[in-house]
Amino acid sequence: MSGFTLGENGLPRWKTTTGATVSCTEKVRVLDDNFKELRELAQEALDDAVLMGCPAKDVLDTMISMLSGLQSQYPDQSEGKENEKL
Repeated sequence: MSGFTLGENGLPRWKTTTGATVSCTEKVRVLDDNFKELRELAQEALDDAVLMGCPAKDVLDTMISMLSGLQSQYPDQSEGKENEKL
């Protein structure tokens, strides 16, 4: 995970565009919840594919390719504008 380190809880330590740690408890909760949901869905999709005879490596490579192709619909937020958008 580029630019992120995982905490003891297995979740990223979320950073802002300036590299500061996201400190708002509610923002961290939302980011953590989204990350957990995505990880659970990816695990279920991988397990389903393997049970249906697909090689795990091929499925993981496809998932990585799909995730690498994602682009935000929004520009990165500067420190001062972060709270205005939420």
